[in-house]
Amino acid sequence: MEVQTPVTSFALYGTSACHLCELAEAVLSELLAQGYDWQIEVIDIADDDILLEHYALSIPVLARISDNLELCWPFDSEAVLAFAGERSAR
Repeated sequence: MEVQTPVTSFALYGTSACHLCELAEAVLSELLAQGYDWQIEVIDIADDDILLEHYALSIPVLARISDNLELCWPFDSEAVLAFAGERSAR
């Protein structure tokens, strides 16, 4: 029986019309296009007063769902790979 590796899940906190958030999404899209099997939920902080208060000055923020650790902007593909626990780019 084949053992399947669990899919890594992230939340990307940001808001619309945020240039930095668009850059963060582009970094993540590029990695997904390279074949990384991640689930990424984009969460608009403007829809939640608590999230807005918490993240307003720090977006974009990538949060790893498994342990709630966060990677704050600025980040590039290498930083995301290290944060995700990937050893090298595919």
